[in-house]
Amino acid sequence: MDRTGIERVPSAPASSAWSVVGTAAAYAAAVVAFAYALVSLYWAVGGHGLVSTVGGYVEQFARRGGAVPVLVALAATALKVAGGLLALALVRPWGRVVPRRWLLLGSAGASVLLVAYGGLNVLAGVLVLSGVIHPGGSVDRTALRWHAGVWDLWFLVWGILLALATIGYWQRTTHRSATAPDQH
Repeated sequence: MDRTGIERVPSAPASSAWSVVGTAAAYAAAVVAFAYALVSLYWAVGGHGLVSTVGGYVEQFARRGGAVPVLVALAATALKVAGGLLALALVRPWGRVVPRRWLLLGSAGASVLLVAYGGLNVLAGVLVLSGVIHPGGSVDRTALRWHAGVWDLWFLVWGILLALATIGYWQRTTHRSATAPDQH
């Protein structure tokens, strides 16, 4: 009890709160990555639904067909699956096979890329759609709305979740790394 007679329950340390947030964020980042991979896989196997929402040369490229668009979509699928596995490596026991430093650098780097790419594209899309920026050429406003509200926003959310997962992993593993810097 304190001086007022109220019994105080000690709060959990900040690192355990980050551990919970980081773990939840890692699983959420994996779900986002795998869901996005499914969209790319759908397009890789010939699906055309929502291709018109991508717009520009990507839409033309996808509709043209052939081996190159399929390979590009499969590569995008593989990268997104790898991003989901990276998020899971931060919280799953099998992630311990990756040295801590590499996992931190990889997840932090991926977070920065995803947040920068998604954030800048969402910002640019919103600025064009709101009339603040007037591009020189024609604008596919439907595709731009989809990019600002779905496709690029998806990258931004994924990056934020992965960043939170990375911070949680760093917090959770910092005390263990003092004796073994390359271990979890």
